[in-house]
Amino acid sequence: MTEHRNIRLALFQPDIAGNTGTLLRMAACLGIALDIIEPAGFDVSDRNLKRAGMDYLELASLTRHIDFDAFEAWRKTEGRRLVILSTKASLPYTHFEFRSDDVLLFGRESKGLPDQVHALADARLTIPMPGGGRSLNLAISAAMVTGEAIRQIGDTFSAAPD
Repeated sequence: MTEHRNIRLALFQPDIAGNTGTLLRMAACLGIALDIIEPAGFDVSDRNLKRAGMDYLELASLTRHIDFDAFEAWRKTEGRRLVILSTKASLPYTHFEFRSDDVLLFGRESKGLPDQVHALADARLTIPMPGGGRSLNLAISAAMVTGEAIRQIGDTFSAAPD
């Protein structure tokens, strides 16, 4: 697959195969690379990812990192900015200026991101929830923030032929 966008989506030790599959499919459709930082809470074999991603694995630009240290080494080598999403952050994602070299990192569904990851972040963002909820589904959150990042960067989708 040819990547159409430079921004990347990363999942830190995801717990739920269905969310990962949904985001794999979204990333493939939008031309965004997806990074999975292991260990995951489910079997991340290609067979299981293919099932969870509804056969979008072949279209996806997927990189698996054996742990956070391997991911962080890769990120530093690439010179990418680490932007984390957290319910503990205070800056709304809509008040942030995204860049094409950003890696949007989302934490585990069950535990979020550990303090050591928070400490390494270049930016810490949240999704405001004025309705009083504690958190949104991971796939919904990632879709919202990724859409805003793409909008800000100015990357447009090609219009489908009539």
